[in-house]
Amino acid sequence: MLAERLSLKRGGLADRLRRAGRRLPARIRAQARIVAEAEALSAHPKLARRIDHDAVARAHIEVRDHLRGIDAGYLRRGALLGVLGSLAFNLLVFAALMLAVLRWRGVV
Repeated sequence: MLAERLSLKRGGLADRLRRAGRRLPARIRAQARIVAEAEALSAHPKLARRIDHDAVARAHIEVRDHLRGIDAGYLRRGALLGVLGSLAFNLLVFAALMLAVLRWRGVV
């Protein structure tokens, strides 16, 4: 779901969580770390016994429910509008500076 909702397609779960950073709330990041730690421990037969399966299941459900609530299209639209707003502001500043230079030179 991290790939679908937050466009984090490369790496394992721990890498994706690190790249997600503050796009996830602190509580959800902590729950996701529990799941990632369980994933890492499950690769080792002796360490796999240390996994608290109930806590991992609760953490997984909480992370899954949060990720289901994220609208990827809304995030993309917000990013696009941010870029367009920045571009529009820069064009306005450039036009104002050009007008000031033309006035200073006596052209306008």
